Amino acid sequence: MSFDLSVIPNKNIVLAVTGGIAAYKSAILVRRLKDAGFNVRVVMTQGAQAFITPLTFQALSGNSVHTELLNPEAEAGMGHIELARWADLLLVAPASCNTLAKFAVGLADDLLSTLYLATKSPVWVAPAMNQQMWAAKATQRNLNTLVEDGVHVIMPDAGSQACGDVGLGRMPEPEDLARQVTDYFHKAQRAIAEKFGMLAGRHVVVTAGPTREAIDPVRYISNHSTGKMGFALAAACYAAGAKVTLIAGPVSLDTPNGVRRINVSSAVQMLEISMQMLDEGCDIFIATAAVADYRVAEVAEHKIKKAGDELNVSLIKNPDIVATIAQQQKRPFMVGFAAETRNVEEYAAGKLVAKKLDMIACNDVSRPDIGFASDENAMIVFFAEQYQMQKRDLEKASKQEIAQQLVEAIHDALHNEIEPV
Repeated sequence: MSFDLSVIPNKNIVLAVTGGIAAYKSAILVRRLKDAGFNVRVVMTQGAQAFITPLTFQALSGNSVHTELLNPEAEAGMGHIELARWADLLLVAPASCNTLAKFAVGLADDLLSTLYLATKSPVWVAPAMNQQMWAAKATQRNLNTLVEDGVHVIMPDAGSQACGDVGLGRMPEPEDLARQVTDYFHKAQRAIAEKFGMLAGRHVVVTAGPTREAIDPVRYISNHSTGKMGFALAAACYAAGAKVTLIAGPVSLDTPNGVRRINVSSAVQMLEISMQMLDEGCDIFIATAAVADYRVAEVAEHKIKKAGDELNVSLIKNPDIVATIAQQQKRPFMVGFAAETRNVEEYAAGKLVAKKLDMIACNDVSRPDIGFASDENAMIVFFAEQYQMQKRDLEKASKQEIAQQLVEAIHDALHNEIEPV
């Protein structure tokens, strides 16, 4: 599965549930929002608790449910002000007639009404009530006030109601509400990207440099990678508006401006941190690191002393980091690298398919002018079949320039994916 723009990870939704029979739909809504990758916290009014229990929402959201304005435990942790700051969107569904009236006149006599006044996030309300209550002049007047205040009103559906009436007042289905929320963040992310940069709103994780596999406390197995290409890519992604995490092997390079750096040594450590990044909502994973293929089966506790002309060390295979990340259920857009000394394009194309990558960049490290320690590079980029993209030849240039071209290639691929038939 390639990167899905319909999933917006690491966005925080406060779902407020008010009194009404439609509260049962809100339980399903929590599940749908979680499925779409959102973090969800639930606020319930006293009226809502008459229809459905807080325990239901706690189980579905994985978070404690907020019910009281002056709760000592909540104030010690995430009180109403912190909750207001945490939210990227306050969604009130169902929104009762009483709640709409409170919002319209600015009352602050419970957790939800206080939260409404305290938050700077967008506020959406999905009214649900009897059709006559919906049509009442006071309700419509309150709705007009809320619209003027910038509140987004999700219009109710028409149909049969629990009271037996037929008309407007039904809360839309949870799937429809979750789709509207997802579309909102999707469009907002697009707007940011167009305004500020090609990768704005994305979390990019870059692995760079070599790994060191210990033999004993003073010796190790490694390779010639300097990390220059990976560090250049991290800087280019940050310049393109992305949030960037750089997982760096042992190299002597300064951390690029604005980039979060996590230092590791071995391949196992690099994989562990890479997996943690998936939990943080990684959108794009760029694997430039030259990871050692093998590690020592048993690392000596003390320095091995010279004894004879030979030293036999048993090696075992290291995990394939990029292939492991690519196999995860919620995988990011995967970019691999292939540093080869012969049959460069053939090996790279094979890795693209075998490791289920979205894109791979390859270069010939046997060339003395673009090898590991060089400040210049030249690459060929291949894309997976689902992208309407031809391979790209990146002519010899500084690694900073190559990095910028690779960012453009990633951006173009994300906007040219075609759905499988």
